[in-house]
Amino acid sequence: MGSEGPSPVTVHVTGFKKFHGVSENPTQTIVRNLKEYMEKRGMPKGLILGSCSILESAGQGAIVPLYQMLQSAISRKDSESSSSDRIIWLHFGVNSGATRFAIEHQAVNEATFRCPDEMGWKPQKVPIIPADGGISRTRETSLPVREIVTALVKKGYEVIMSDDAGRFVCNYVYYQSLRFAEQNGIKSLFVHVPLFLTLDEATQMEFVASLLEVLASLP
Repeated sequence: MGSEGPSPVTVHVTGFKKFHGVSENPTQTIVRNLKEYMEKRGMPKGLILGSCSILESAGQGAIVPLYQMLQSAISRKDSESSSSDRIIWLHFGVNSGATRFAIEHQAVNEATFRCPDEMGWKPQKVPIIPADGGISRTRETSLPVREIVTALVKKGYEVIMSDDAGRFVCNYVYYQSLRFAEQNGIKSLFVHVPLFLTLDEATQMEFVASLLEVLASLP
């Protein structure tokens, strides 16, 4: 008899601290409270909730801790005799002008920050990874974004697929993560959420829980 269903998936989650124009970042609250929330709600079958980390809202200056964090999941996977051989990095960022959720399909190899990041860096038309080529280069997630969006819409959420994660810190982190994922045989996904003033915290926590359920159900 074959095994039932897909093998377990470990999802590591990140959010961001405050940044210019957003003094209270909803993703910081979501990620900080996620483990306790999911333990009370009940973890989806086949899902292991790994690390929940808050990133500095910065590009180049925060790249070392970002890579240390990404690498830690690989190291843990190699050192543990875990039955899970699937890893997803799930990144959350806020779009202060949005009224609904957006699942980001891709990131672009361009850093053009509209304002300095939290470490004072303000690049203009700079390739994120010069070795990848010019600023028009894109990297796409290997996860089935359309299927994920469709499943979430069926659950009653207003959510779209997006091909433009901007050119600020969110896109910067996503591009780095997608490149790392490709090199290490794992997966990466970025999701933009609205402000809590637009969509309340309870609704957003429910959305994240539903997203985790959808990710756990993927083959």
